[in-house]
Amino acid sequence: MIHYIDLRVISHSTEDFSRVRKALDFFLLNSAGKKEESDIDDAVEIIDAEGHYGNPIRIFSAQVSRKQDSKALALFIRQNMSDEDVELLRSEMPDRLDDEQVFYMRFDKQAAFEGRVKLTSSSDAIAARVKIATYPKNRLKAGGIVEELFG
Repeated sequence: MIHYIDLRVISHSTEDFSRVRKALDFFLLNSAGKKEESDIDDAVEIIDAEGHYGNPIRIFSAQVSRKQDSKALALFIRQNMSDEDVELLRSEMPDRLDDEQVFYMRFDKQAAFEGRVKLTSSSDAIAARVKIATYPKNRLKAGGIVEELFG
């Protein structure tokens, strides 16, 4: 079972903020019950910050916590990944799941803007943290849930 899915992306001053937001919205609109951009406006937190060299950056973050929405988003991600990305995810599953039962993925911002789900290893990406819930807490069971969801 998924407890929640956190999504976070940074828009640098050299990027169009609206394009980065559209890439994030691509994922959010594909969780259950979200059909219009107005449905997700309240769900996205926007922080204006300053980069290391004083450059302006904007951080967009959202949490999908309703069970139905989380499951729909996970299903959407899995169904839209390429076979190569699924294989990569399978091979890296143990390394992507931490001791707190959080499963980490990064998605290409440009691909998301274009309406595609593509894994990336770049730090300039849409970061997804999937919190897996097991009772009692058990990493092995969490790994089985991750395998069932994304494998």
